Amino acid sequence: MSTTMSAVLAADSRPAGGAALGEVALATGIGFALTAVLVGSVYLHRTRRTTVLSRVGGRLGRATGVPGWVALPTVLTTLSLLVALLGMLWDISLHIGVGRDEGPLANPAHYLILFGLFGVFAAGVLACSMPLDEEPGPASVHFIRGWDVPVGGIILGGAGFYALLGFPLDDVWHRLFGQDVTLWGPTHLMLITGAGLSIVGLLILEMEGHGGASTDDGDRKVGNVGRFLRQGSAMGGLLLGLSVFQGEYDFDVPQFRLVLEPFMIAGAAGLALVAARLWMGRGGALMATAFFLVVRGLIALVVGPVLGEITPQFPLYLGSAIVVELLALSLPLVRRPLVFGAVAGVLIGTVGTATEWGWTHLTQTLSWNRDVLVEGTLMAVLAGVAGGLLGALLALGLRRRLPRPAVARTVLVASLVAIAAGVTNGLIATVPDDVEATFTISDVTSDPRTADITVQLSPADAVDDPAWVQITAWQGQGLVVDDLERIGPGEYRTTEPVPLHDDWKTLLRVHDGRQLYAVPIYLPADEAIPADEIAAEDGVTRSAIPEIDVLQRELKESGGGLWALANLVVLGCTLALIAGISWGVGRYSRRGSAGERFPDAPVDSPVPTGVGAP
Repeated sequence: MSTTMSAVLAADSRPAGGAALGEVALATGIGFALTAVLVGSVYLHRTRRTTVLSRVGGRLGRATGVPGWVALPTVLTTLSLLVALLGMLWDISLHIGVGRDEGPLANPAHYLILFGLFGVFAAGVLACSMPLDEEPGPASVHFIRGWDVPVGGIILGGAGFYALLGFPLDDVWHRLFGQDVTLWGPTHLMLITGAGLSIVGLLILEMEGHGGASTDDGDRKVGNVGRFLRQGSAMGGLLLGLSVFQGEYDFDVPQFRLVLEPFMIAGAAGLALVAARLWMGRGGALMATAFFLVVRGLIALVVGPVLGEITPQFPLYLGSAIVVELLALSLPLVRRPLVFGAVAGVLIGTVGTATEWGWTHLTQTLSWNRDVLVEGTLMAVLAGVAGGLLGALLALGLRRRLPRPAVARTVLVASLVAIAAGVTNGLIATVPDDVEATFTISDVTSDPRTADITVQLSPADAVDDPAWVQITAWQGQGLVVDDLERIGPGEYRTTEPVPLHDDWKTLLRVHDGRQLYAVPIYLPADEAIPADEIAAEDGVTRSAIPEIDVLQRELKESGGGLWALANLVVLGCTLALIAGISWGVGRYSRRGSAGERFPDAPVDSPVPTGVGAP
């Protein structure tokens, strides 16, 4: 009775359908205050009542060899994205360990996310506002009389606004549909997509600065090495942003089929590493990977050992970077960037995936095995090629050498369709109608209750060569993922005691081919949903059900097609963001100066690959 009461009290203090109105008002007040400061700063700068932004930007610009309207937004964006990434991984770890928040402002990680995303938006606004009495690059957009804005600033601000908008919409979403306890909730994807793609705006802003009025009069006193490191950090940041989508796999709590993990890793590697190599020259892919590994490694140390939460893992990408660099030594392929991107994608999907295969066995409890070998490799090749083509387009856009519009649009749309097809395939999962699990529970401790569990699946041949048969226990002040040991036909047992008490949610999870299902073992009562306790009883037999019924038990049923309509709206906004970014890259590429654009060169002509190339 005391255990049940404690679970009910915990549920009462953790709302399952949106935050308390007081916290919503406070968060809204913080947002308005930050916006007022930003708008006031822009007004004072544009009316020349203050020179603070010009002085700060000028000092940063002298150190980096770009105008102040590039230097200050670049520094602000970099710091903001790092803060937001730390907050996001910390937030995921907290939710896995303790479950729902008592409110959005009761979670310290939310502050980092909020301030980080606002910093990205503010950087875009500053990039558009800081240029005075000058045209900020050849692709600038005329805003009003005497005010031209860089296209990179527009993309940066738009992506930051899109990400920031996901923060309040997330609360609205929870009020309508309950808590979608997954990284891939639509509003969560808004946060991730906007933040990750904001890097493209930063890359264009970097190039616009070198075509505009530089603080060192075009002498580039910062030197090739400094520029190489700055560009490598930006491409590494793009790799960081694209890798956020894999977050659930990094924590060993994926709610989707395992083939999506190599798919996402290969897609991120194809886009970021191919773009880095073609844009930066020799060593670009390795530099971007090194930046990624350093940042993700440091954040893992902060979230895990320092903050005492669940430590996130991360992909290696080193094998993919090496094959991209080796492939680039073949001059004929480098002369044909789109062909290079496609071939690099195939190598990333095969050789690169093989290195990630080994890495998962070192770092993940749910490592890749033969169950995902064929389909996972095919998915990785598909994503690698699509990502490689997109990376080649991005690099050509940054070098002002995009192919003719018909070719560029065809490649862009075909790559996006391929990615959408791969995601759709990965999301398709089935639940068998006739599978049951019988649990033999042997208590190890009684207070708190932990137990060794033996599972007998019926029929005994329910699984063949599964990706996993495991027990996950989470949201009870920690995480336990136990990959079960097979001891007989359809019979498995735990390798360590699992918790069956208080707020822990403990369930059997099975993934075999396209089958993905769960069987609850112990779930606490939750009055906020509401839901009754599912007790852990020795000898109990339960049927297989869809995983989402257990992992996301807080979700509400929605009638009238509201759920589908809301998802379509988010999808439409995301496609609009991608279209806007594509417009920006195309505008920058086609409006460059004749000395840098090579306007008469065919798409397969040589691309300068040195660090100091135009």
